Amino acid sequence: MSNHSASENSRKPFIAAAAIGGLLLVIFIALGIIGGESKTEPGNTELSQTTLPDASRLLRVGKQLAGNDLAWQGTIRSRLAVKIAPKLNARIVEIPVHPGSVVKKGQVLAKLDDRDLRAAFNAANAAQMAAKAQAQQASSEEQRITGLYNQQAATRQNYEAVLAQAQAARAMANQAASNAQQSQVMLAENVLTAPFDGVVGERYQEPGDMGMVNQPIVSFYQPDDLRLEAAIASQCLSQIKLGMEVTVKLDESTETLTGNIDEIAPDLDPQTHSRLLKVKLPKNSKLQHGQFAWLQLSCQAEQNTLLIPSSAIIHYGQLQAVKVIENQQIQIRHIRTGKQIGDQLEVLSGLHDGETIIRDTGVAP
Repeated sequence: MSNHSASENSRKPFIAAAAIGGLLLVIFIALGIIGGESKTEPGNTELSQTTLPDASRLLRVGKQLAGNDLAWQGTIRSRLAVKIAPKLNARIVEIPVHPGSVVKKGQVLAKLDDRDLRAAFNAANAAQMAAKAQAQQASSEEQRITGLYNQQAATRQNYEAVLAQAQAARAMANQAASNAQQSQVMLAENVLTAPFDGVVGERYQEPGDMGMVNQPIVSFYQPDDLRLEAAIASQCLSQIKLGMEVTVKLDESTETLTGNIDEIAPDLDPQTHSRLLKVKLPKNSKLQHGQFAWLQLSCQAEQNTLLIPSSAIIHYGQLQAVKVIENQQIQIRHIRTGKQIGDQLEVLSGLHDGETIIRDTGVAP
């Protein structure tokens, strides 16, 4: 073995010992055993600032009456919203519209294969023409036999027989005409048209799919007459009346609208013990069919609530705190907040009635 290899082997224990010693040193420092005189205790954190702010920036907190406002999520829907489905089973051959298409009343939304119905319609028309011709011939014979019978040139038996044949021929002609008309109506059912001016919502099927009875092909709605539909808990229903004004907050937006309760469902949902409300909304370009929104209601009596301005709150990530004046010192205290009422927040814990805080702390120190 060379001298170089022996030297390296002799240094390995020292390197390992140095590594272990460095690791222990880091652990002792982290635990505060060495390298520090004191550790931070939980609770209030006193700031180094000794000069108190001007009195205008201080706020003595106290409970005040606030409405117990609740928010119920709902969906904005058109008053006129329908799903277009065929009345007969047939293969779809054409859907000339797409989601978002604006169409007029009577415009084609979908076409189905009509070859079988067209053949039946042609056959019904041919049968009608044949029955009509027979009825005309029977009527001519009826007129002839009536003249002979009045001249006593035909027996009563022949006369009555011809009259019966003429009546039967006319009945068959009427039946054939009814069948032809029904066949024409059935043929028209294979062309689905818009029932009113509106917008195509969803397209559920594609050309080539089999159209089935009561299985929708597209949805269709009127965009100008929108309502919010929301299920409300039963304990709030006693304060809700038809026509009353309510506040609606658009989802993912700070904008609010004022609507009127337009309809209250007569029955409670047995599973959720809630009742469906429909709120008529004003025309607004930001409203869309299918959009989420929140119905804001004050369902219970006002409560004494500890409220502070939003500007008084310091945010440490998801934690919240305020600057409290205690013993002529400014201290940081963590709090927990609840619902927001205007520009104020409800304080659930961390503050007490009568304490003084700084109302506009800005960002965290």
